[in-house]
Amino acid sequence: MFLRSIRLDRSDALPDGYPFSVPAIATLDEIELRVPVTFFAGENASGKSTLLEGIATGIHSIPVRADDPLTSESLRHAEELGKRLRFAWSVKTRQGFFLRAEDFFEYKKGITAAMRELDDLASDADRRFSGYGRQLARGSALGQRHALETRYGEDPNARSHGESFLQFFGARFTGPGLYLLDEPDTALSTQSTIGLIALLKEMVAQGAQFLIATHSPILLAFPGAAILSFDRIPIADVPYEDVEQVTLLKSFLEHPDAFLRHL
Repeated sequence: MFLRSIRLDRSDALPDGYPFSVPAIATLDEIELRVPVTFFAGENASGKSTLLEGIATGIHSIPVRADDPLTSESLRHAEELGKRLRFAWSVKTRQGFFLRAEDFFEYKKGITAAMRELDDLASDADRRFSGYGRQLARGSALGQRHALETRYGEDPNARSHGESFLQFFGARFTGPGLYLLDEPDTALSTQSTIGLIALLKEMVAQGAQFLIATHSPILLAFPGAAILSFDRIPIADVPYEDVEQVTLLKSFLEHPDAFLRHL
């Protein structure tokens, strides 16, 4: 465990407007983190991603994107929230990263572009140099290219989006650290989501901590995880069987006709 609690500083009046107008944020006091995996669960617009983004900007988590999402316009409001959040640490860490599902597309494009550039550098070395100089220049470019290939595969675009997600997690989950994941199950099939759970279990055994915003009833079933429901105001720690997404899915699977006949 690295991060122990998150508190919204109310020493001054909260600003008006978004994100402080979101009910889950407006009523936020303090969240204690007692286990290595904590889920933020709730409907769209309930505030779970907003709070996760605020935490990411507040602790200056390393972003996953081709550029720097912590300075992007899409996180301007999250940065304002992050300035008002206070964090209690057991051990402060910069290990880990912050991933939003929508940023992964851009990140994969960046990896592909970097591989092409390194291929071009190796070809350019063949044209411009000879002998030992060519060997050094070409070896440097191809060495960096091989390092990317080892992590992300020979062609990141040759895999489906879901396969790329799991490949990425397998490459970037690198031991103890604090990992913030916003809807990592978005592109994953049921089988792949179970594969992600297996990766999370391996990482927790190595000392990693996770804060994860998700809609997935499968991912929420992670053994021993805490689930914070953003459908409750204020945010409440709830057991798995009481999570709205879980109860709704169970009801639907038991009686799909009863749901669909009214559409």
